Amino acid sequence: MTEYDPKPDNLSWRDGDVPFSTRFDDPYFSVQNGLEETQHTFLAGNNLPDRLYDGFHVAELGFGTGLNLMALAAATPCPIQMTSFEAYPLPYADLARATQRWQEILGPMRDALLANYTPDGGQIQVGPVTLNLIIGQALTTLPQWQERADAWFLDGFAPARNPELWSDELMAQVCAHTAPNGTFATYTSAGAVRRALKSGGFTVRKIGGYGRKREMSVGVMQD
Repeated sequence: MTEYDPKPDNLSWRDGDVPFSTRFDDPYFSVQNGLEETQHTFLAGNNLPDRLYDGFHVAELGFGTGLNLMALAAATPCPIQMTSFEAYPLPYADLARATQRWQEILGPMRDALLANYTPDGGQIQVGPVTLNLIIGQALTTLPQWQERADAWFLDGFAPARNPELWSDELMAQVCAHTAPNGTFATYTSAGAVRRALKSGGFTVRKIGGYGRKREMSVGVMQD
């Protein structure tokens, strides 16, 4: 494991304020349409919002710009919980700039996020979603988490660029913190990631990805 440097990215901005990580040389969301990517990959990939009920718990690796949170909140018909693990939280100004493009579609959710967001983490209420934003390396913070998720959004930067967030050890922790019949969805179809999740108890399959992404991965935790 490389030494953890908690300093945030110095972002570059492309294609009309799409944020790119200089640390991982990867965009924070699809340059094609980040919201559609989230809806296809993480919501539909976990069969949400159809599975939601009061108290349902979503967990996420990689909070990023908060787009997944806002999209989930906009689609959620009942109060739910969300926990997000983020090693490099964006400064407030960068998060505000990165989410400006969603103001017309997700305005109330973005307003709530900006009213409550701090890079130090903590609780954020966005619509019906109560988020606990946990700051630090997931391989350190996730094993300390005392809960289990009903659905996982695995949304780190690409495995080739950010291998630590997709390591066998961390995927084992994801599995250990998944409720029976819980699910995961991720944009990646990398064989190493699929094998690690399968070995931890998920039934894993590939489905069509978003946009130019031919395949993505989803799974259900076996009883």
